[in-house]
Amino acid sequence: MAMAEASARHGVEILCVGTELLLGNILNGNARWLAEELAALGLPHYRQTVVGDNVERLKQSVLEAVDRSRILITTGGLGPTPDDLTTETLAAVFDTPLEERPDLWVEIQAKLSDSNRTSALSNRKQALLPRGAQVLPNPSGTAPGMIWSPRPGFTVLTFPGVPSEMKQMWSQTAVPWLRQHGGVKDIFVSRLLRFTGIAESTLAEQVADLLELDNPTVAPYAGLGEVKLRLTARGETIEQAKQFLNPVDAALRSRMGLLCFGSDDESLASVVLELLRQRGETIAVAESCTGGGLGAALTTVPRSSEVFLGGVIAYSNAIKQALLDVPAELLDRHGAVSDPVVRHMAEGARQRLGADWSVAVSGVAGPGGGTQAKPVGLVHIAVAGPHGCQTSQEHFGFRRGRLGIQQLSVVRSLDRLRKFLLDRG
Repeated sequence: MAMAEASARHGVEILCVGTELLLGNILNGNARWLAEELAALGLPHYRQTVVGDNVERLKQSVLEAVDRSRILITTGGLGPTPDDLTTETLAAVFDTPLEERPDLWVEIQAKLSDSNRTSALSNRKQALLPRGAQVLPNPSGTAPGMIWSPRPGFTVLTFPGVPSEMKQMWSQTAVPWLRQHGGVKDIFVSRLLRFTGIAESTLAEQVADLLELDNPTVAPYAGLGEVKLRLTARGETIEQAKQFLNPVDAALRSRMGLLCFGSDDESLASVVLELLRQRGETIAVAESCTGGGLGAALTTVPRSSEVFLGGVIAYSNAIKQALLDVPAELLDRHGAVSDPVVRHMAEGARQRLGADWSVAVSGVAGPGGGTQAKPVGLVHIAVAGPHGCQTSQEHFGFRRGRLGIQQLSVVRSLDRLRKFLLDRG
């Protein structure tokens, strides 16, 4: 390739490999995550491609990327099975022989032994890399990646498709390499602010002036029950970048108040648990329509056992009566989806489990079971604590679907508790 052609290439491309992605069996979260990481590094990223486990189509995608980009990042296709084709296809595209790396094969065998798995001959192909490629170590898996520059001005970085392995390899090896060799001129500092109880469009309207900033940039991202604003500042040093970022961070928090519940890796569950931990208090849950989702959200947080005592999944009325002491007359008079019943559920869980606080939720998740008085998407929430119990209603609507209603019920329940705790000092 002529040097003029090489200099015309620019930007970073992402190529995700796997027929399961094309079939929709697996959500392509890797591309979204990598895109955010590239934005945080300030690297221009113009294209994403998904290709199945097919040698010819994979070759074509790589050749197209060579003509367009300086850096190609691939995920998937590094395993030991016959449909894992990424490494050998890349070698074939650039007419470069594969060479076994003996140290890699020793490492792969050790990892398989540690996990009580027997190394098969097929695993050995994971120790093969094109001549001249640099190993991109995989600390937790058996599939190493590589950093390889087969043409002047073009480099490919390969990662396995397993998200946890890819993310660890990215932070430990790829980011330092990209900072040094990827054309990153400035230092970028990024922060994610998290909001709930407000729609993306409403949030964007209220912070419209800040969305127009050049440094730092502010970009919204919407999710079910949550909206995020990513702040990215650039500077010659980390300290300078933070000087640009911090005032905008402070302005957003001040303007939006309690709607902003946390930042970066914080979740509603982790924020609630930390508030309780600081107070030396505990929590229990009583769930009906969420079927354990509330307890699951809390227990995904490390050290949650210091605060979370447990919960009761009281799906039937009989269990509500037997385990949570909900009076039968209340169930007959008001129905399971009502303020009086959810209040007794919360108080029953708090007393039975000996917790300082409790959250209860009962609703109509659908798709059936709704009535005119209590339609699909109606959810009642109760938060009980040392100073009383507070109930509220949410109307999510049937269009959210069963899983959406359940997820939103968890989000709103945790947010109610968060605000109750903050209100109680």
